[in-house]
Amino acid sequence: MIKAEQAKIAIYGAGAMGTVLGAFLTLGGLKNVHLITRNQAHVDGLNKHGAQIVCEAENNTLTVPVTALTPSQMQEKYDVIFLMTKQRANTEILQFLLPYLQDDGVVCTTQNGLPEPSVAEVVGTARTYAGVAAYGATFIGEGKVAMTSKIDGMGMQVAGYENDGEKTDLLMEILSYAGKASGNEHFAKKAENLQGARWSKLAINSAFSGLSVVTGCTFGQIAKGKKSRKIALGVLRECLAVANALGVSLEKMQGHDMQKLLGGTGFFKTKFALFALPIAMKNHKKLVSSMLKDVQAGRKCEIDYIEGAVVKKGKETGVATPLCEKIVEIVHGIENGLYEIAYDNVNFFEI
Repeated sequence: MIKAEQAKIAIYGAGAMGTVLGAFLTLGGLKNVHLITRNQAHVDGLNKHGAQIVCEAENNTLTVPVTALTPSQMQEKYDVIFLMTKQRANTEILQFLLPYLQDDGVVCTTQNGLPEPSVAEVVGTARTYAGVAAYGATFIGEGKVAMTSKIDGMGMQVAGYENDGEKTDLLMEILSYAGKASGNEHFAKKAENLQGARWSKLAINSAFSGLSVVTGCTFGQIAKGKKSRKIALGVLRECLAVANALGVSLEKMQGHDMQKLLGGTGFFKTKFALFALPIAMKNHKKLVSSMLKDVQAGRKCEIDYIEGAVVKKGKETGVATPLCEKIVEIVHGIENGLYEIAYDNVNFFEI
């Protein structure tokens, strides 16, 4: 099998998260990493000034020389493509990428939600791999992004999707270079429970990314607000209920067992969960949802692939998800000009 140093690697969708990953792989010592995005200004900034990673938790900036391309500049075939775009255009994007994927190359989707089925439909299950990223970043532009997580706490779990996982070791080796750069030798982990890892992240994204659009708040502000915190907890519990109905056991997030920390019913367990929620989210308190950035820029966001995925699975399993449904409704209302982005939108929720 090809080694990481020989592999040609593409980060397709080098926005906030993709720029961070590409920069850390390069900083760790990999030479054949291309950061690819349609944003010409970002490509120009990356090539001219390097990837500028504003590390908010460390209060410093990393600058890493990288190679950036627009899709029209792609010429090579890649051994590994990390897919880091939004899910809304998966079919179109993957059909475009097929000619640039080696015959034995793989696509590792790090997208939010449950993206593997749509990837496998185009590239096949044998070439579909999953990456569940555990760090946060916000796009600034022209080569610059802000990382809202601590560097030494970064990580990613990887696994094959309905295949023998033959290329998992290669992905682990590639990601180990980001581990070297971040000082976290445990950066790359093999996902023994892929669906559990997916649902743990989906629960967090459903609770905080959706509410970030609804309220215009950071994750930390949502966790502190009296009513928004209750809504976030309610959404998390809806996600836990749907996952349980599917037979999925959630993985720990940032070392926290969400089922024990935030699950359960009754006055005292709810009181404790409301107290614990801001503590559990402290490493991501400055994070702003990329969906909020999309809506503010006049673009449609991927709410249907986050809360919408929970609602869909809830209907399949007979689990009620009224809070997730309300978030989907309000976000689409904001997209269509029916509502303003404002904290007062929490008053639309019955909780």
